[in-house]
Amino acid sequence: QVQLAESGGGSVQAGDSLRLSCTAPGRTVKSYTIGWFRQAPGVERDLVAAITRTGDYTYYADSVKGRFTISRDNANNMVSLQMNSLKPEDTAAYYCAGRAGIAMVSSSVGYEYWGQGTQVTVSS
Repeated sequence: QVQLAESGGGSVQAGDSLRLSCTAPGRTVKSYTIGWFRQAPGVERDLVAAITRTGDYTYYADSVKGRFTISRDNANNMVSLQMNSLKPEDTAAYYCAGRAGIAMVSSSVGYEYWGQGTQVTVSS
């Protein structure tokens, strides 16, 4: 059962940009802290960006700071992840997740609602 839905992944070359979108059919996205996770083969799932319910606090992993931007579009019930200057190391399956509970925006704990993932592949 799909709880969240990601779109926008694809295969690009290093230096290109992609914009991922997260929607929540049957839910109100602004009711949840939204995080973007990524997982490459053989490594642990990593929280790369997150945004609070009101959008006043954000988190970025050091590996993506200055290149990725997470934002809310409440009119369209959507959270986006703009990814610029993509690198081969960004190659992974990207997942959108929602958290209803209270935690630090930097925390990867407590995300209960997940999408099925969208693949991002960056070639050198």
